[in-house]
Amino acid sequence: MTSISTTIISITTLILSVVYNVHSLGGSATTVSISYGSTVTICGIVAGQPSQRIQCWRDGQVINIFSNVSFESIAGGRDVFCGVRSGGSSMICWNPNLTPKRLYYNETTVLSQLVVGDTQICSITNSTESNLLCWRDNFEMLIQKPRFESISSGLGFTCGVTRNNTNGVICFGTNSTRASYIQSEFTNFRMLSIIAGGNHACGVNSTGYLICRGDNEYGQSDVPNHAPFEFSALALGSNHSCALRKLNGSVVCWGGIGVMMNNYAVNISFESIVAGLDFTCGLTTNNLSVICWGEGWVRNGSFPLGFGLPLTRILPGPCVKSVCNCGIYTESDALCSGFGSICKPCDISSFYPPVPPSFTPPWPGKTSPSRPLRRGLLAFAIVGSVGAFAGIGTILYCLWTGVCFGNKKIHNSVQPTITAATHNVQQFSNNSSVSRSSTLRRQASRAFRRQRSGTSSKHADREEEFTFADLALATDNFSQENKIGAGSFGVVYKGKLIDGREVAIKRGETNQKMKKFQEKETAFDSELAFLSRLHHKHLVRLVGYCEEREEKLLVYEYMKNGALYDHLHDKKNVEKSCSLLNSWKMRIKIALDASRGIEYLHSYAVPPIIHRDIKSSNILLDANWVARVSDFGLSLMGPESDSEQRSTRAAGTVGYIDPEYYGLNVVTAKSDVYGFGVVLLELLTGKRAIFKNDEDNDGTPISLVDFSVPVIVSGELGKILDKRVGPPEANEAEAVELMAYTAIHCVNLEGKERPTMNDIVANLERALSLCDDSHGSISSGQISIRSE
Repeated sequence: MTSISTTIISITTLILSVVYNVHSLGGSATTVSISYGSTVTICGIVAGQPSQRIQCWRDGQVINIFSNVSFESIAGGRDVFCGVRSGGSSMICWNPNLTPKRLYYNETTVLSQLVVGDTQICSITNSTESNLLCWRDNFEMLIQKPRFESISSGLGFTCGVTRNNTNGVICFGTNSTRASYIQSEFTNFRMLSIIAGGNHACGVNSTGYLICRGDNEYGQSDVPNHAPFEFSALALGSNHSCALRKLNGSVVCWGGIGVMMNNYAVNISFESIVAGLDFTCGLTTNNLSVICWGEGWVRNGSFPLGFGLPLTRILPGPCVKSVCNCGIYTESDALCSGFGSICKPCDISSFYPPVPPSFTPPWPGKTSPSRPLRRGLLAFAIVGSVGAFAGIGTILYCLWTGVCFGNKKIHNSVQPTITAATHNVQQFSNNSSVSRSSTLRRQASRAFRRQRSGTSSKHADREEEFTFADLALATDNFSQENKIGAGSFGVVYKGKLIDGREVAIKRGETNQKMKKFQEKETAFDSELAFLSRLHHKHLVRLVGYCEEREEKLLVYEYMKNGALYDHLHDKKNVEKSCSLLNSWKMRIKIALDASRGIEYLHSYAVPPIIHRDIKSSNILLDANWVARVSDFGLSLMGPESDSEQRSTRAAGTVGYIDPEYYGLNVVTAKSDVYGFGVVLLELLTGKRAIFKNDEDNDGTPISLVDFSVPVIVSGELGKILDKRVGPPEANEAEAVELMAYTAIHCVNLEGKERPTMNDIVANLERALSLCDDSHGSISSGQISIRSE
C-alpha cells in the first residue's frame, strides 16, 4: 500500500470531569491498531489466552509479538506502534523491523491514554500535576503543562480537551500553523472530546453532536445528519472519516479519495473501528475477527470486501482487574482467560443535562433527542488516524514479587548448601554477614584500583544497570514457566530482554527473614564484584544487574543447554541418544572447559579468586556445548601470596566441600580443586556426589569419593564407569584412565597433596588429545601432579 503523509487513529477513551472527579468511561478500547509508512501492519491483542499478547498481520504473514506478555491496549502511527502493558505501568514501542524499545515505566504514575502520530507519541497519566507526557520522533521526552481529559494526534499536531469547566481545546506540535488553526476552529464549542485526523479533527460537543473542522478537500469534515450521542466511536484517516453507531454497531463513512468511503461500507456489526491511510478496519461483533474496507484496501491490497485477517480472536476491550462500574462484557471471563474483566461502557449522557426542547440542532430537519436515546448507553471511545487509545481507569499494576511453587525440574543440584563452622548447618550471624558485605565492597574497590590484568579490567564498564520493570517484562513477571534453576542467593529465571537477547536472571528471594536477606545481599555483592571484572570464555558472563529497594537481581548470558548436573543425573537421560554428553570425548572436553575457567580464577585474576562452590550444577553449557563456571555468590578473594591464608566459616555444598576446609575453616585454592575432583568423578561414573548404593540393602547414602577412589586405585575403573556412555574405545580408554587418576589426586584429604588447576588443565588437555590419538600409553611420569 502506498505511503501517504498523514496519520492514523486508534481508539481513545473519553474521560469526563464531573464536579472535579475524573471518570474513565471506556467504550471500545484500543485492542486493534494500524501502523503505516514503509509497510502496513495491523495488530490486535488476542483473546482467550493466559497472556493478552499482541499479534500482527503484515504482507500476508501473521507475526506474534512478546507471546508471554500481557498488554492492555495498542496504538499505531508512521513506522511505529506502541503497546501499554496491563495495568498501565509501562509502554513499549516497535519500529518497522519490530525491534522493541521501552519508553516508559512507573508503577505509581500509570498511563491511562495513548496516542501515536507522525512525529510524536503522547500519553495521559494519572498524575495530579501535569498529566501529559510526549516523546518526539527521536523518542526525546517533553512534558506539556496543561492537564487534559483526552488527547489525539494528527499530522504534526496533537489536540486535547483541557481539564476545566469550559472544556477548551488546546493544540500543539511541530506543525504549529495547523495546530493553531485547528484550535481556533473549536474556540466557540464546549467539547467533550477531540479526535485528530490527517489534517482535520472531529469531536463531540456538550450537546452530543459531532463536529468536524479543518481540511475538507475530500469531504472528510462533512458530517452526515445524526442524533445527539448517536456515535460511540470514530475512525479518522487521511481523507476520510468513519463513525460507529452505538445502537447496532453499524458504520457510516464519509469523504475519501476518488471513490467515497461510504461505497465500501460493510453492513455488519462492529465492536470497534480503526482507520488506516485510505481504508478502515473493524473488529466484528460476531466472531471478534478483523476485516477491512475502503478504496486503499481494495486497490493496493487486492483483497475483497469483508476479507477477514487470519488473526486469532481479538479482545473487544482491555482486560482489567479494577471494578467495572457499568457492568462486565459478555464472555468477559473466557475472553480474558480469568485474568481480569472487560468493562462495559457507561452512559456519558447521564453526566450532562438533557438538551433543552427549544434547542435547534445545527443540521436541518433534526429534532430534539428522545428520552430513551438520551439515556442510551454510550462511551465515546474514538478511533481514527494516529492512535489514541482507550484507557479504563484501573488500579495500579502490581508486579508479582512472589515465587510460584511447583514440581518443575530446575537446573540445580539437590544437595543443600552449607554455610557453617561446624558439622551442623548454621546460618551466619547478622553481624558477621553485614561485616562481610561491607568488607567485600571495600575489597572489590581496592581490587578495581590495582587490577593489572588487561582481560579483567578493560571490560569493567560493560555491565548494564536494568530497572526491575525491564526484568519483570523479560520474565513475564518471574513466572513459574520461566524458572530454570536456583543460585547462591535466589531463583534463576529465563528471560528475553526488550532488544531480543536471551538471558538468565537471578532474583534474590524477598520473603526471607532478615538474617537470610543479609546473606542474600552478601552473595549479590560477591557476584557483582567478581563478575564485573572477570571475563573469560569459560566463565558465565554477567550482562548486568538491578538493585531497587530490596530487590537485587543479576542478569547473565543465557546458557541454552543448562547445567552439567542435569545431563548427568536427570532421569530422562537414560538412553545413550538422550544427551550429547554420552560420549567420553565430550565429557573430557566439558571437564577441560570447566578446569580452564577455574584456572583463570586461581592464576590469572588479580587478585586471585576462590570460588568455594564448585559442583556440577554450577557448570553450565552454552548453545555450542561449551562449559562455563557460574555462581560466584560464595566466592572470596584469595591470598595475594603463598604465605597468606584466609580464615573463614566453611561454605559449599554437601558432597563437594573440602574436608580440610570444613574442619579447619581455612580456605585455599585447593578447596576448589577438591570440588572439581568430585565433578570429574561424576563425569566418570554418572553418579551424584552423594547417592544411595544399589548394592547396599539398607539404602544408606554414600559419598562418591568413598565409592570411587578405592576402585580406581585397585585398577578396576571399568566397573564403575557410566554404562550410558559404554566402554571406551582403545584410544579413549587411556584418556578416561588419565582423567580418573587426576580425579583421585584432586580429592586427596590433604590440600597440599592435591594438584594445582594448572596441572589439571595440562592433564585434561592431554586426555582430550588421546581421544584422537591411539599412540602412547599412560605412565606415572606423564601425569602432571605436583604437590605443594
